[in-house]
Amino acid sequence: MGTKKSSDITHSTRSTSRWKRLLIWIRRTVMYGILAIMAGVICLIAIDRWISWQTQKNIIYDIDKVEHYQVAVVLGTSKYLGHTLNDYYIHRINAAIKLFKQGKVADFLLSGDNAHRSYNEPWTMKRDLLKAGVPESSIYLDYAGFRTLDSIVRAKRIFDSNNFLIITQGFHCERALYIARFHDINAHCLAVAGPTHYSGYTVRLREVLARTKAFFDLYVLDTQPKFLGPKHPIQPDEDPSSSDESTQLAEDSTTSQ
Repeated sequence: MGTKKSSDITHSTRSTSRWKRLLIWIRRTVMYGILAIMAGVICLIAIDRWISWQTQKNIIYDIDKVEHYQVAVVLGTSKYLGHTLNDYYIHRINAAIKLFKQGKVADFLLSGDNAHRSYNEPWTMKRDLLKAGVPESSIYLDYAGFRTLDSIVRAKRIFDSNNFLIITQGFHCERALYIARFHDINAHCLAVAGPTHYSGYTVRLREVLARTKAFFDLYVLDTQPKFLGPKHPIQPDEDPSSSDESTQLAEDSTTSQ
């Protein structure tokens, strides 16, 4: 009997010891997990604030304070969200039209996604600028502006423009300017209005994540535009037929790769 009791006690002690070790492991895992999440959140916030701080001096909030630029890069977005006009798009296009009428911008590089025939951001922007009286000779299309990085880097490396104005919303200005700064591009950005009829918390969260991705694209992954190709410089005061040819060449360079 004594031997059996002793064996039961030993078995119980071992079981208790195993549970204690398991609980200690669970606690440590949870603690390390919480610390990792906290560290990740701190990194997200730090990158977001760093990009904002680094780019504030190059953001223009008042359209009347914009100086003359030979080239303005209008970053594309969809014109409609479902069956509703997209306020992001409308404000960008209206600002471009106003700048042209004020004589502050000579040429526009319309950069956006050309995913398929029924979705073509550059062509949509071009149609609206033409309707507003902007001549075709002042419009250049970049069909390979799939991301902000592509649009900014291609403006320099394909369209040979190293000093230009970006037109987009304020939060987007910061990321675009940070990419431009990294690639030694002398750019400023006109921060136009965004939507006013709904909360932008989701957009803000997406922007924080997009900035983190941009940071790693620049400093860790050395990400390059999806398509490059031969240069098609934006030539000041060229005739419309020349502009059409340059636009077609730029389109061909993306589809041939």
